[in-house]
Amino acid sequence: MRHLKHRHQLGVKKEHREAIMASLSAALFRHDRIETTLGYAKALRPFAEKIITLAKKAAATDDTAKKLHFRRLALAKVRDESAVHFLFADKVKKFEKREGGYLRIYKLVKRTGDAADMAIIEMIEADDEGYKKASEKKAADKKAPAKKTAAKKTATKKAATKKTAAKKTAAKEEAGKGVEAEAVAPEAEGAKPAAEESKE
Repeated sequence: MRHLKHRHQLGVKKEHREAIMASLSAALFRHDRIETTLGYAKALRPFAEKIITLAKKAAATDDTAKKLHFRRLALAKVRDESAVHFLFADKVKKFEKREGGYLRIYKLVKRTGDAADMAIIEMIEADDEGYKKASEKKAADKKAPAKKTAAKKTATKKAATKKTAAKKTAAKEEAGKGVEAEAVAPEAEGAKPAAEESKE
């Protein structure tokens, strides 16, 4: 029965799939990172991590027969002597302090032409902290506008209170001027008859 035997089929037969994984893993071990389609990257990750585990086992043992055995197991899968030698001799030192999770996948924009999902798959060193997550930046960006809007609201409230206060003072001043004008007007009216009397 087929219980949880998940495999990345990649739309090709077994032999073709093995050849694809061998060439991609050899390129990855040489260059530390490669760009390929997302489906290939997801299929390559467990395949390449098993080869890296073989290299770690070979580095951990002192028995030359076991070292040779692990190297031959890797060579049967990768099919590239120079890439396997490079991994077992140099690259394996990066993963001595790292327990699993040797590779990382980043999604890229779709490829022009066929709109295939692209990705970068790369090796991770033991001291690698990884890239900062974008979610933290987005959360900070979301919090910042809230503060700005609160500041704008307080500023608009202050401006509105200042305007109303200015209007009230202007109205009071106008009312005071009107009262003074009314008080002056009767005096002027009373003065006219006095002048007329003097003329008479």
